[in-house]
Amino acid sequence: MNEYEENRPLLVNDEQTEEDSSEQDAYLDKVKNGKLFMATFAAVLGPLSFGFVLGYSSPAIPELRRIQDPRLQLSEEEASWFGSVVTIGAALGGLLGGWIVERIGRKLSLMFCAIPFIFGFTTIIAAQNHWMFYVGRVLTGLASGVTSLVVPLYISEMAHERVRGTLGSCVQLMVVIGIMGAYITGLFLDWRWLAVASSIPPTLMLLSMCFMPETPRFLLCQGKRREAEDVLRFLRGPDAPAEWECARIEEAYKNEEQSFSLGDLKDPGVYKPLGIGVMMMLLQQFTGINAIMFYAETIFEQAHFKSSDVATVIVAATQVVFTAIAALIMDKAGRKVLLILSGVVMCVSEAVFGVYFKLTVMKPNNSSLTSALTDAQGLLEDQPSADLAWLAVGSMGFFIAGFAIGWGPTPWLVMSEIFPTRVRGLGSALCVLTNWTCAFIVTKTFQNLMVALSSAGTFWMFSALCASNVVFTAFFVPETKGKTLEEIQAGFKGTRMR
Repeated sequence: MNEYEENRPLLVNDEQTEEDSSEQDAYLDKVKNGKLFMATFAAVLGPLSFGFVLGYSSPAIPELRRIQDPRLQLSEEEASWFGSVVTIGAALGGLLGGWIVERIGRKLSLMFCAIPFIFGFTTIIAAQNHWMFYVGRVLTGLASGVTSLVVPLYISEMAHERVRGTLGSCVQLMVVIGIMGAYITGLFLDWRWLAVASSIPPTLMLLSMCFMPETPRFLLCQGKRREAEDVLRFLRGPDAPAEWECARIEEAYKNEEQSFSLGDLKDPGVYKPLGIGVMMMLLQQFTGINAIMFYAETIFEQAHFKSSDVATVIVAATQVVFTAIAALIMDKAGRKVLLILSGVVMCVSEAVFGVYFKLTVMKPNNSSLTSALTDAQGLLEDQPSADLAWLAVGSMGFFIAGFAIGWGPTPWLVMSEIFPTRVRGLGSALCVLTNWTCAFIVTKTFQNLMVALSSAGTFWMFSALCASNVVFTAFFVPETKGKTLEEIQAGFKGTRMR
């Protein structure tokens, strides 16, 4: 009898879980996704703008280095800051985004971040000196930081669990499409007209978001149940009973604390997702993706690609293809599988990359990253081992594909899924701040690492960090495929959704 009493609650819970799952499947079978896809497209014009910001410097810097006007001509150091100052603005944007997303909502935050995008590119277009360049880049970086926080939240709070992974992965997909768009546009336009073209996506986002709704979860947090139900009817179609989903979200929200306090850091539902989100952002940047991009031009030249402009387009196209593949299979394969596969591929490819540099005796000097690459290129041309360029091209291709299919899009997706409502803005802000701060650190210390550890040692270090990504994913990252946001958050607390 005691054994029966002990087991009975478990049986009841299992039956309740199966009943809830069946009810949920019946609801989702009635859902129409057309309006959801439309809202997602309007939102991901933000990451497309963000991609143009990141890609802008690659075609613009060589032209600004050669320009005859001394007020605008960039030195090597100035060009370095022109490229990297975006990350400072983005880190600040992450903090700003975490504050405004809780104050004015997801929709208005997206509309707000279009303004510094447009003003930033306008400042670059009208630039009369270096400081106008820097101000323009900081403004576009600020907008990129806000965008990288708000858009994943907006999509995750709008989408249901069957398509959330695919739609969430579209954030990174649009970023790499934007980068490729900037590279291709830069083949035909000068730096001013490229800035004009780059201002088009944020303008379209500002206009299109005027017709898109606020997220139902934010509306419920504000006590606006009727508006939340209207939004769910808009997103799910007329056949799906929006009241049922609204009631589930509202029930989970009522079981939460309504505001964040420092004491909440003792709650596993807060500190666990916060630790996982911050670590994933840190490990994403420490894969060495920026280091690989630094070497792309030299590697393609050794493989007899005479046009470095075309080579950069090829790199960007590779990212687009494999990020698209990740988006298509995210909700089928799951987040953990793709993260582990991605980590293994990057670990192996960077180890091979290190072998390539060891065999070619690539030794940078203390002058600058550019001169180091130039000296290395000359050294390679004088050696028979230059025939190993195919090894570098192959390992770089595998690395980029590996990054794009897992550690590129997935950390942003997981960040948008794991935080409870009351800390979603703060947690996402800390994640974005960590990501962009680490991006700046890697970018600025890469040259020193090359000197201290050698080229081979630097890439072997990155390979070891990619191995740690695999271990971290296997033991700490939860699988969120097929779960509602409320179920994911209940999992961190060790409870079940009723």
